[in-house]
Amino acid sequence: MSAAASPITDLLRSWRSGDEGALERLMPLVYEDLRRVARRQLRAERPGHTLQPTALVNEVYLRLPGVERLGWQDRAHFFAIASRLMRRVLIDAARARKNHKRGGDVIRVTFDERRVPGETPSQDLARLDDALERLATLDPRKSQVIELRFFGGLTLEEVATVLGVSSDTVMRDWKVATAWLQREMTRART
Repeated sequence: MSAAASPITDLLRSWRSGDEGALERLMPLVYEDLRRVARRQLRAERPGHTLQPTALVNEVYLRLPGVERLGWQDRAHFFAIASRLMRRVLIDAARARKNHKRGGDVIRVTFDERRVPGETPSQDLARLDDALERLATLDPRKSQVIELRFFGGLTLEEVATVLGVSSDTVMRDWKVATAWLQREMTRART
């Protein structure tokens, strides 16, 4: 992510204050960084996923006006929110695929599940989202740490800045949360 934090922060504050053109001026400054985050998130998706990094960034761009009045703090906060929006887009797509697979009015055919090679990454992503939602009810900060690091690609220091805690606290939260999520994901598969 680029070092152009001051112009980004200024544009975020202008946008929050009602300058509708600020988002248009902001996007060229953050576009490549958003594409990098999108590429990282899409690596975990199934092969042949219909969304490409550019499309995912565009989906986020379309959803950003819904959060414009957010109390933007800085560049790290923007990327935290953008990564959360990317996660929502991917989860929505995974759930839509899952619902589409159920067929609606399509004729249902029984098959032997033992022949299915395994779960698709989109199923894992949906399970991860469910587990993160459960974690958020137990410990919202740990859930945010996972979201910001895993989905947002933020560094320990950037997460610490966004959450207003030390890097050591972020590292402890990361370790506990990943262990908890691993246990939950294993439990969900059985």
